[in-house]
Amino acid sequence: MAAQKINEAHEHIAKAEKCLKTSLTKWKPDYDSAASEYSKAAVAFKNAKQFEQAKDAYVKEAEYHTENKAFFFRALEQAGMMMKVSKMALIDMKRMPEAIQYIEKASMMYVENGTPDTAAMALDRAGKLIEPVNVEKAIDLYKKAASVFENEDRLRQAAELLGKSSRLLVRLRRLDEAAASIHKEKNMYKEIENYPTCFKKTIAQVLVHLHRNDFVAADKCVRESYSIPGFSGSEDCVAMEQLLQGYDEQDEDVVNRVCSSPLLKYMDNDYAKLAVTLKVPGGGKKKKSPTVPQGGAGAPAAAEEDDEYEGGLC
Repeated sequence: MAAQKINEAHEHIAKAEKCLKTSLTKWKPDYDSAASEYSKAAVAFKNAKQFEQAKDAYVKEAEYHTENKAFFFRALEQAGMMMKVSKMALIDMKRMPEAIQYIEKASMMYVENGTPDTAAMALDRAGKLIEPVNVEKAIDLYKKAASVFENEDRLRQAAELLGKSSRLLVRLRRLDEAAASIHKEKNMYKEIENYPTCFKKTIAQVLVHLHRNDFVAADKCVRESYSIPGFSGSEDCVAMEQLLQGYDEQDEDVVNRVCSSPLLKYMDNDYAKLAVTLKVPGGGKKKKSPTVPQGGAGAPAAAEEDDEYEGGLC
């Protein structure tokens, strides 16, 4: 089956090359027909799992789609996606930028051609492709995709992509940038009146700010959220008030109880990790109130002294 598809692909390439030849009766190369044959060759190579050759065929298709821009963009993006499924590309990190380059180029042209949604989706796919090997580049691609959707007033999609960027920033411990990104997310969800998600973003904000050792910023996020309909008195609100109080009072038990609760434990993995690793200031010890036993001060010491020598030294 694979050999048959490979032979089929080469037949299409031969036809494409024939379309490009000129003669006494054919003065100009037939670029559209050549592009069509290269497209068929790419599909055949892909079905035969010859992804590198499929990528090359898609690049050729794009090259010869000089007049049909829509097909040109699609061919470029497909060239990049072929590198996604190529085992060589996944193993060799040096090849990954080439795949991203094709998809980014296609996405920019989608925007210029008046199809921004397609551009944003292409950038999202590129982010997923590069994320396992280059998180910083994935952050950049998700931000670009979010920006495209935001410019089109597609705030839900923009917020979702920004959320991917925020989580990766947390993973890289770029917490200042993460805090700003989550704040922007939260404002988008507030604008589209998705209030329950705003509550979750408030929790994320608090965790990030406390890991930044900025209690004031964390407290401010909760106070600002009181203006969001339904937040005051909600499970999320109560948990954050308890967490902030426990953190401020250096009460390790309270902090651990809130951070290990299902509300925080089952958040997105990167935020859940912030919760389980949160430490209270002052060495992480709970403040304990001194207790005075009956018999007055000094009684425990006296009792210990009596016990120590009770029955003699032997």
